[in-house]
Amino acid sequence: MVAALIAFACVFCAAFAPWVAPHNPFDLATLELSDARLPPAWMEGGNPAFLLGTEDQGRDILSALMYGARISLAVGLTSVALSVLIGVVLGLLAGFLGGWVDAFLMRLCDVMLSFPPILVALLIAGVGRALFPNSQDELAFGVLVLAITLTGWVQYARTVRGSTLVERNKEYVQAARVTGVPPLRIMRRHVLPNVMGPVLVLATIQVATAIIIEATLSFLGVGAPITAPSLGTLIRVGNDYLFSGEWWITVFPGAMLVLIALSVNLLGDWLRDALNPKLR
Repeated sequence: MVAALIAFACVFCAAFAPWVAPHNPFDLATLELSDARLPPAWMEGGNPAFLLGTEDQGRDILSALMYGARISLAVGLTSVALSVLIGVVLGLLAGFLGGWVDAFLMRLCDVMLSFPPILVALLIAGVGRALFPNSQDELAFGVLVLAITLTGWVQYARTVRGSTLVERNKEYVQAARVTGVPPLRIMRRHVLPNVMGPVLVLATIQVATAIIIEATLSFLGVGAPITAPSLGTLIRVGNDYLFSGEWWITVFPGAMLVLIALSVNLLGDWLRDALNPKLR
């Protein structure tokens, strides 16, 4: 319950950042360089208007965390949703049809597992910059989602395939086949609802993984642009000032990232226990 409350609070602040955040950190007209690198309000030299301090451009850290979490959560949720869609469809086809379809899709999964998300993102970003040299900021969100999706659907496909191999031999599927129900309808109406439990648990946990991958890519400079930074970009900016004493620029975004990932992981563990009848 605590993890659910924390996750809800993070999602709420990110979704309603324009109304909840005390400042708009990306409105250039409101930024003052004289406010740059101010410490948190409780430290000497802090300003009560900036509770967690400011970064090198004078942006309010607290407001930047809310806006940055908005980008990180959007990338995580979008990439996981696409991964679930692709993985469930391919897993159902592999498990239900079997034969060469199963063999081909599983070998494809093996190939995709050999490419880490960071390498895929660097490759996509390089191709995108070569094809669209003047549209890097516009393509940043798509690069992140595509890179995480291309390597994230494999786990869902394998999970659904394993569950489908069990379900397709049960009596209700055999009865549907005998009565002449088309295979696609059997997969959609009968098999799919019975294999979605593990997928929901895996998707919940993978949201945290996707957010961490996005932060890693943004830290390396492949992700969100500096004009609209995510949590990873904020950590990268603060890393340049960490050894000069301005620790708050990178510590607070890092703590926010850990808090989101931990709460989502604990929520996924709770959901797994709730959906497992053996643990009731």
